[in-house]
Amino acid sequence: MKNQELFESYKLAYYIRTVEETIADNYSDNVMRCPIHLSIGQEMVPSILALELTIKDLAVSSHRSHAHYLAKGGSLERFFDELFGLETGCSKGRGGSMHLVDKDVGFMGSTAIVGNTIPIGVGLGESIKLDNEKDIVVIYLGDGATEEGVFWESFNYAIVRKLPCLFVIEDNNYSVYTGIETRQADIALSSKLKGYTKNIFTSKDHDFEEFRVTVAEAILLCRKNEPCAIIAETFRYREHCGPNNDDELNYRSSWHISHWKDRDILAMLESKISKDAPKEELLKIRNDIKAFVSNVFLKSKNKRLSSMYDLH
Repeated sequence: MKNQELFESYKLAYYIRTVEETIADNYSDNVMRCPIHLSIGQEMVPSILALELTIKDLAVSSHRSHAHYLAKGGSLERFFDELFGLETGCSKGRGGSMHLVDKDVGFMGSTAIVGNTIPIGVGLGESIKLDNEKDIVVIYLGDGATEEGVFWESFNYAIVRKLPCLFVIEDNNYSVYTGIETRQADIALSSKLKGYTKNIFTSKDHDFEEFRVTVAEAILLCRKNEPCAIIAETFRYREHCGPNNDDELNYRSSWHISHWKDRDILAMLESKISKDAPKEELLKIRNDIKAFVSNVFLKSKNKRLSSMYDLH
């Protein structure tokens, strides 16, 4: 990766994590009343995809959608407003954390229903093809959604119709508390998908430089109406739903947790960047991001508190 790309990916990944940690740190105040699904630890995929996507490209996502929304350029203030249930939120305060949309930046929606936006994304791809555009649709999903029939039907349709759809599967190995080895037959997901097309890519251990090459190749194919799938192994630090850590439940082995914490994407990117960038520069980047996120969050929170006061 070029130095500029490394910096851009690092800044975006740090921004996403700061936003989500801000949510986690303040969730117990009970001012945000919607369920939240955080993707702390999973920032690599959207942060590197953002290097290749344009404002005209589209994206849809699942219940764990914060990072995807922010990486596509979604408004942070409208995002926080949505979590606080305000009319100024990106979904007018009616959707909450799991139902985000911002058509201005091509983020066409997320949903609480597992697999529900997958066929929507394929439909958007059909529309792009009918209009003879060169844009693509990124369809974000988790490994659990590959157990829904609608995923396979949608993937097959995209292949048959040669649609500009990029299926991005963020495989954090768990659906709530159940590992993939318990939920699925002992056949690699990539092997199943290769029965439909050769355009299947895999990413392991947060190898961000290899993933950068993968993303460029996959998106180039999609712009030629050759649908692709990327299976990116990753790790979520927090519980399935909520702001807390839940390692004490022991549903993930200590080896699994240690393996992925040693591959924290922010630490890996920072290690690479620090060879060329002064520590003061990285510190300024982090402090600027923290200040920006804190200011926007407090603005939204104060609007919420003000509206609650006005109701009384």
